[in-house]
Amino acid sequence: MQIVTRDPATGAELGRYPAHDDDAIERALAETAATAVAWAATPLPERLALLRTVGKILTERRAQYAALITAEMGKPLAESLAEIDKCAWNCEVVADLAPEWLADRPIDSGAARSWVSYEPLGVIFAVMPWNFPFWQVLRFACAALAAGNAAVLKHSPDVTGCALAIEELFESLQPGIFRALVIDAERVPETCARIVADRRIAAVTLTGSERAGLAIAAAAGAALKKAVLELGGSDPFVVLADADLGGAAEAAARSRFGNAGQSCVSAKRFIVVEPVADAFVAALLGATKSVSIGPLARADLRDTVIRQIEETVAAGAKLLAGGGTGTPGYFVEPTILDHVTPGMTAFAEETFGPVAAIIRARDDDHAIALANDTDFGLGASVWGEPEHALAVGRRIRSGALFVNAPVASDPRLPFGGTGRSGYGRELSAEGVREFTNVRTIVAG
Repeated sequence: MQIVTRDPATGAELGRYPAHDDDAIERALAETAATAVAWAATPLPERLALLRTVGKILTERRAQYAALITAEMGKPLAESLAEIDKCAWNCEVVADLAPEWLADRPIDSGAARSWVSYEPLGVIFAVMPWNFPFWQVLRFACAALAAGNAAVLKHSPDVTGCALAIEELFESLQPGIFRALVIDAERVPETCARIVADRRIAAVTLTGSERAGLAIAAAAGAALKKAVLELGGSDPFVVLADADLGGAAEAAARSRFGNAGQSCVSAKRFIVVEPVADAFVAALLGATKSVSIGPLARADLRDTVIRQIEETVAAGAKLLAGGGTGTPGYFVEPTILDHVTPGMTAFAEETFGPVAAIIRARDDDHAIALANDTDFGLGASVWGEPEHALAVGRRIRSGALFVNAPVASDPRLPFGGTGRSGYGRELSAEGVREFTNVRTIVAG
């Protein structure tokens, strides 16, 4: 069986890759399990030196890797270059700060000595999506490897070339520490469940859809293994009466239409208090005119977004901009829908594409109620006079709150959600420690 990758801008075939059979998967698991034992015993400075080297190679090959990202998932080259740069930055941040993050933490318990130690788990199995094909992988891999673990990756088949390029990078530096599995789509559910259950897998991490998260969480629960899940989001972008409307609109356009809207943490529901709603909408329309985006990654993703737009308009929302498609390829125009209300598709569902839903609120309390009217809880962005916006934001349920700034991930800050956006954290000290045994030690 072969995996075929296609150019989202044209639909043309890019490459064919042989899928791994059961024997190849077994060899990968055996190799990473053996490597994990030696890697756990490797001094932390040596582990972090590997991450610094990875960061340097990413920078040296940024043009090559960015071109591969653009070819396989469609984002503009400038965005792909920025993704590689962020991966290299993450390598440096983890290498700089992991000695502090993983240091023994003394605790005064009344014993002669007591402390908490952060120790490796073994092999981490990761299931990752196509929308940031290098960033999603490097942010988990840097944490897992710094903590002394080895890693096995099941990437999206759409970005198989990216997965194998990352594997080659790590293999060239430390054989057996990072393996990428190429699995036929029809075999993914059964194969992933079997890998999670394998005694050589210590923990699991997934970034992706609710459906995939439920499957991996069920498998991890059945095997009594830790899981970190970063799932969907329907992030509110709340604009208060005292907001800088021009700045908010520019940030809104960047947040919603970057990566063609294919980001779990991008703003999706724009909740604006009525006194400034017309002015904000006008500013957003103006900011959107200069937006240039790439195609969505697949035809089915494009079709889902078009369905969501059509259903929302049919329910009474007003289409102010966009809504159309382009050919060849899987393009959707930057789209703005006004007068969206609870129950409409663009309010109730995650819109994983370039669709901005404007929801008008009567006042602050109504804006907070609308923001919390979702099962998701990944990020929230609130715009207004700083203390006012912070007070409103604290009443919104989310894993991250950004005041007068769009939500974004940063290697120095923990990243993750609540509710149906998942559990656990990536990045920062919290993200590295997710892949450790937090061990209590008491010495009398």
